[in-house]
Formats: sequence, structure tokens, C-alpha cells
Amino acid sequence: MTNSKLGTNAVAQIGVVVHDIETASRAYAELLGIEPPAWFWTDAADKAKTEYGGAPSEARAKLAFIDLGPVQLELIEPDGHPSTWRDHLNARGEGVHHLAFVVEKMKDKIDALEKHGIPLQQKGEYTGGRYAYMDSSRALKVLLELLENDR
Repeated sequence: MTNSKLGTNAVAQIGVVVHDIETASRAYAELLGIEPPAWFWTDAADKAKTEYGGAPSEARAKLAFIDLGPVQLELIEPDGHPSTWRDHLNARGEGVHHLAFVVEKMKDKIDALEKHGIPLQQKGEYTGGRYAYMDSSRALKVLLELLENDR
């Protein structure tokens, strides 16, 4: 059992924002001795229901995933629409964007984090679940992503 405000202390994913997903995928694949992972676009706004800064957003991104044992590496190449990914790339350049945790009762976790000064930055849905980026950058120097998968 954990005392974590997230209900877990197991990092599920490390997200890295990149300018060019194909170049980054090839570099990781070469390093790890694997085939470059296939990338795909996130769902369009009507399906993803993306919100950024509390407002609907058309933001999309190319994603590629690499399994690294119990942790997954997520490569993210954002489009030009306003998003947490685009803001990170514009302000800080390429690099680590978030640590992700799989949670249950996401709304409760969002509420609890917001009460501790960690506001919701972006949220949306994907086939099989939903995500929320929490702006923990001041305290933790990286964003937290909450992932809640449908049962």
C-alpha cells in the first residue's frame, strides 16, 4: 500500500517532446538495438475532446512508444496548435515533458492535486481511456500525467 496522492508510486511512462519523431525514433532504436517504433497521430479534437488551459483545443501530436521494461518511453511531436506539448517545445526545446502514472478515479486525483497547488493543464481522451497533464513543474520540475484506462 502506498501513501501516494496518486494511489501509486510506479512510473508508467516518461514523455519526451521532440521536433522530429522519425529522427528521434531512429536514434532510440539504434541505441537500444530495436526496430524504430511506428508513430501515429492522436485522435482529432472531436474524438479526443482535448482541452488546454480550460478551453477546447484542436491540438494533435504524433506519438511513438518504446517499452523499456516496466516503463514506457513516449515520443511526442506536437502540431502547431496550442498545447502543453507545443508550449514545452517552444519554451524549453526538446526533452523530458512528463512522468505518467496510471490512476483510478482520475477526477478525484485531479481535485486532490489542484488543492495542493498543482493545476490541470491539459486533458483529453484516447481509445480505451483518458489523460490529464498536471502542472507540477514548479514543485517537481516536470509535469505529471495521469492515465486512466477503461476496465
